[in-house]
Amino acid sequence: MDPRPRSFYVLATVFGLFLLFLYGPTITIAILSFQGPEGGLTFPMRGASLHWFRDLFEQQAVGDIWGSFGRSLVLGLLVMATTVVVSVMGGLAFRKRFRGSGLLFQLVIASLVIPSILVSLGVGLIFTQAGLPIHWATSGFGAQLTWTLPFGLLIMFAVFNRFDPAYEEAARDGGATPWQTVRHVVLPIIAPSLLGVGLFGFTLSYDEFARTLLTSGSRNTLPLEIYGMTTNVTTPVIFALGTLTTVFSLLVIGAFLLTLRIAARRRARAGSDAGRAV
Repeated sequence: MDPRPRSFYVLATVFGLFLLFLYGPTITIAILSFQGPEGGLTFPMRGASLHWFRDLFEQQAVGDIWGSFGRSLVLGLLVMATTVVVSVMGGLAFRKRFRGSGLLFQLVIASLVIPSILVSLGVGLIFTQAGLPIHWATSGFGAQLTWTLPFGLLIMFAVFNRFDPAYEEAARDGGATPWQTVRHVVLPIIAPSLLGVGLFGFTLSYDEFARTLLTSGSRNTLPLEIYGMTTNVTTPVIFALGTLTTVFSLLVIGAFLLTLRIAARRRARAGSDAGRAV
């Protein structure tokens, strides 16, 4: 067997350093969150315990941790559902060219290159000038959609670009209505992509800071609450909070992947049953 070239080890080293740079801060926070009651915000650690995790579930003198978590969770679910529905509708609409489709596509994607803080400022000004209250569930919701919808639409454009219309033609030949074709043919086929769009929508919303900064009103979402806590919390409780939010994010991703795997198994089982029936 030929020995590996020197460039392989160089690239492996660079990649390893990149992973350390990427996950090192998260690992450091996780380690410091397990300090004892006398622990501080830096190394060396002073004991090891679950004290600061227990402290999270007690009444906090500063901040609204669980209230902000609930708002972020609800907002993430709303953004996820809206992103999935609008992305599917947009993907279906863009399957055929129509007047102004190119311009509309560019306008949708343009929000990805506009600085997030300017989007937040603009949405806040629109609501203020319209006499509408600045609230995380209205203006914050709209500001976050400018971030999640372009990603969802790009995914759906790629999916429908490779979608074989023969499936729909076969359904129509069998007497299916347009809605039945979408419900029983199109949606089951693109179901894995729908899960991907939903995951994108939820995770992008859950940790969004800049686009929510000027649109959440008087009640913070979790990223804003954590940022505020960095100015007045001097104990490892903030590290414990960071560790729990990271674990929650990983659980959400794991739940989506598990759902995708179950759906793939059911689809494979249904295909094998149909083959045996034939």
